[in-house]
Amino acid sequence: MDDFRYLDLNGDRIAYWDSGATDRADTLLLVHGISGSSTTWRHIKPLLAQNHRVIAPDLLGHGRSDKPRGDYSLGAAAVWLRDFLDELGVARVTAVGQSLGGGIATQFAHQHRERCDRVILIGGGGVAPELSWPLRMLSTPGAEYVLPAVAPTAVLSAGNAVRGWLAATGLRSARAAQLWNTYAKLSDAETRHALLGTVRSAAEIRGQAAVSALNRPQPSAQMPVLLIWGEDDRIVPVAHGRAAHAALTNSRLEVLPGVGHSPHVEVPDQVADLIGDFLAGTQRRSVMLTRC
Repeated sequence: MDDFRYLDLNGDRIAYWDSGATDRADTLLLVHGISGSSTTWRHIKPLLAQNHRVIAPDLLGHGRSDKPRGDYSLGAAAVWLRDFLDELGVARVTAVGQSLGGGIATQFAHQHRERCDRVILIGGGGVAPELSWPLRMLSTPGAEYVLPAVAPTAVLSAGNAVRGWLAATGLRSARAAQLWNTYAKLSDAETRHALLGTVRSAAEIRGQAAVSALNRPQPSAQMPVLLIWGEDDRIVPVAHGRAAHAALTNSRLEVLPGVGHSPHVEVPDQVADLIGDFLAGTQRRSVMLTRC
């Protein structure tokens, strides 16, 4: 796995991965979800980097990047991604978003159409107004006082001990590991601030309050969209993916049986193949349209 790189962006220190050849035809911008980091892509990144340039930042307020007090709305995150790409000298990307990172990817495509060739959503938020109850509860006043009690140090220590014991016995679950990593980050006060700021900018107790692919104009009628969903996703149910597919005229939906909210972690080879096929197909279509 490549080492993290760092850059200064608007006064903040940002961590990111940048893999693959810089002269590849397609550059993939991988956008993780709330309380996550670029390490969520660790299994699929080397697969994608075999044929594409792959850039995966720790979003501001997450992972190894700085966690300042500030605006964590989806619109601000989209502008931040634009500035981040400017700093790297990258003109255009295919935006890949997982979970609420899908909402950020959708917002980026909407705000900066000239910078985005395609959108790939993996169990992505931002496609329908309905939200799971955990996200709705995080949007309520007072959640910042409850979260520290949800992930106390004693519970985290015990959980890490059990996790280490299970790993030593050879019992591993990619889905459980992903859920635990997300839960464990709730113990960090700065991460909690970024998480709540992001959730509250996109949601309220009644449901999604911000960007939705189903209630605003499409970024472009010609922008290809790939929707990858786990059939067993309990965070963003597959019904969201089906609704988005029905609404987006240039979309393709792939539903993976027996897979949960993190297909890129649970079945990285399968997801990498789907992305590669999608990129190859849409690139051929783009060439044909140009020649016509």
